[in-house]
Amino acid sequence: MPNSPSDVPRPADAPRRIKVQRRGPLLVEGPVEVELEDGTTVFSDRFRVALCTCRRSRRFPWCDTSHRVRSSGADDGDGPPAKG
Repeated sequence: MPNSPSDVPRPADAPRRIKVQRRGPLLVEGPVEVELEDGTTVFSDRFRVALCTCRRSRRFPWCDTSHRVRSSGADDGDGPPAKG
């Protein structure tokens, strides 16, 4: 993800856009400040950030694409049933 503003600036009172993906992170238009469970906050000034939803990320709450890694034989129930 590039760290540059969009071509058209978003008005300050415009709602944030969050893109939900079935097997991925939440994509949030930034900059963002995220409050964690323990009350601490983290900040990103990027124009779009990926927030981890699977909690596998080593950089939580930021996504590092760890959701793509699966152990062999794991079935998450989203695909077709195994043949055999």
